[in-house]
Amino acid sequence: FQALNTELLGLSVDHVYSHIKWVEWIKEKLGVEIPFPIVADTTGRIAELYGMIHPGASEAATVRAVFLICPEGIVRAILYYPLNIGRNIDEILRLLKAFQTAMKEGVAIPANWPQNELIGDRVIVPPPADIEGAKKRLEEAKQGKVECYDWWLCHKKV
Repeated sequence: FQALNTELLGLSVDHVYSHIKWVEWIKEKLGVEIPFPIVADTTGRIAELYGMIHPGASEAATVRAVFLICPEGIVRAILYYPLNIGRNIDEILRLLKAFQTAMKEGVAIPANWPQNELIGDRVIVPPPADIEGAKKRLEEAKQGKVECYDWWLCHKKV
C-alpha cells in the first residue's frame, strides 16, 4: 500500500487494550507486523456514520468494511464483508490501482482489469461527446493511438 502512496487505518468498536493484544498476538503467533494505526471507536459513533453497523449482524461488532477515500477526503468506493468473511487483499489492491489509473489517465477501467477477457490490461477511453469528437477518435484509431470496436468503444495501453 505504501508503494501506491496509500495510508491504511483500522477502526474497531473494541477498546484500545483489545487492539494492543491483537497486534501483539498477530506479531507473536504469525510473525506479521501491523504497520497501521487502529482507532478505538468505543462509542461506535464513527462506525455508525460510515454504515459499519448493520441491522441483524451484531449490536456489538461492525461488519468488515473497506473505504477508499481520495486525497480530497471523498469516499470513492466501499466494500462490505459479513462478519464471518475475510477481506480479499488482491481485490482491494486491484480497486486502488484501478482508481489511481482512472484518475491519473482520465479513463475508465473495465471489469476484471488488468486481466479483462476482451482487452487485457488496456483501459477504456471515454466516448466522444459530439460528432467532431467521434471523427477525431476515428482518426486516432487510424493512427494507432487507440484501438476501437467502434468510435464509441475504444481502448488503449497506459
